[in-house]
Amino acid sequence: MMLLCLIIVPLAGGLAALAAARWSDRAARATALAATVAQLALACVVWAVGGGLTLGAGGAAMNVDWTWIPGLGIRFALFVDGLSLLLVLLTALLGVQCVLASWRSIQERVGFFHFNILAALAGVTGVFLARDLFLFYVFWEMMLIPLYFLIRIWGHQRRLYASLKFFIFTQAGGLFLLLGILGLHFVHAANTGESTFDYLRLLGGHMPLQWAMPLMIAFLISFAVKLPVVPVHTWLPDAHTEAPTAGSVQLAGLVLKAGGYGMLRMAVPLFPAAAVQVAPVAMALGVVGIIYGALLALGQRDLKRLVAYSSISHMGFVMLGIFAWNDLAIHGAIIIMLAHGLTTGAMFILVGLLDERLHTRDLGKLGGLWALMPRMGGAAMVLVMGSLGLPGLAGFVGELLVLLGTFKVSVPLAAAGAAGLVLSVIYSLRIMQETFHGPRVTESKLPDLTPREWVIMATLIAGILWMGLWPQRFLDTSQPAVKKLQESAVALTEARR
Repeated sequence: MMLLCLIIVPLAGGLAALAAARWSDRAARATALAATVAQLALACVVWAVGGGLTLGAGGAAMNVDWTWIPGLGIRFALFVDGLSLLLVLLTALLGVQCVLASWRSIQERVGFFHFNILAALAGVTGVFLARDLFLFYVFWEMMLIPLYFLIRIWGHQRRLYASLKFFIFTQAGGLFLLLGILGLHFVHAANTGESTFDYLRLLGGHMPLQWAMPLMIAFLISFAVKLPVVPVHTWLPDAHTEAPTAGSVQLAGLVLKAGGYGMLRMAVPLFPAAAVQVAPVAMALGVVGIIYGALLALGQRDLKRLVAYSSISHMGFVMLGIFAWNDLAIHGAIIIMLAHGLTTGAMFILVGLLDERLHTRDLGKLGGLWALMPRMGGAAMVLVMGSLGLPGLAGFVGELLVLLGTFKVSVPLAAAGAAGLVLSVIYSLRIMQETFHGPRVTESKLPDLTPREWVIMATLIAGILWMGLWPQRFLDTSQPAVKKLQESAVALTEARR
């Protein structure tokens, strides 16, 4: 029941926060915080129990499997392995930070705000745990609605435009996912006579290339929109810029990871023969994303938009690592997803704190803030160093593994990806220079990090340091899952050898 509770706790907590808002906003916030802390505690227990037992043997640590719609072969089936477990831990941790970061900034419709935060957490958690592909699609769409409301109601000036663009892009991507799932179901039924949406039963099944290619492209388009991959990335900067802080954290820290997870879990292992042919194009798109996102980040004046474009660049490394498809590259992609969730999530919270104090995100109106807020400046320095991939921090480990894995497959693509690291150094140091150094733009007294804000930053920075200094704990957790994925995608694995 622990897997089910990982989904039920935030969903029930959201409903309870909505009800508690009738008494007071403080009660709604406290209820939401309790629910997210409870989800994080459950995820840690699953890691402690599952990570040391069944996961080490190479299978799923825990399973839930109940009949749902038997006539169509649809089941309410959940499972967890090392890959999904790490992403569930990231989801739960960032859920706590979302509630804490919104403690003072959200003053309107507080109960409904926290309901949407927790409903989105439940949807993302369901995506990482679903074993039945139809159930996976249900949770995939479940993420969309609360995030739309977060941007539409609590967003900034252009929130209507941003929320509609986000909805259209992600809904279109979801349609491709539904078509891919249904097509896979019917082709499998025609070949085997078995009507099922069970991922483990569909995995490794023989499929003619004329069917595998269009089905994989349908899956790939859907996941590419969420990741996002150039050229279907344009919703992301607008959504990030207009979303409230908690919405930006969920988009960058969790929703983007759902795209990477889908590629790792489904797009390649379910269609390995098609993946062999698609891999060169997909890796090239990853490199384009790395360089294009970094170049656009260099040209931004809005600090939040700069961080948003940096996400496109970082996710390009994930795309590159997944389709390089060897041990080093896959592990690197997983570490980058985790590191990006912590680092960029913290960066968006930091931008939100600056916006609350200065009421601007324009780099031209910032500067010299270190003297006024040294603790915030110190936190920003660590986060910026993490974003550019400084050794000893989480981002370095992931990017190094991806580039080493890509080098085995394509030296030119690895070299081009490494060039993106140089650009990331430039825009990252620009954040520090134009925000915290240089001439002071205000003589007003500004409050430094409060105890609540310090807890947020210290927690996320601790995670970044842990992954950077002791990555083996995370690699050991994901290793059995990575091995199983490689065994499933025999065609691509053999092609890479």
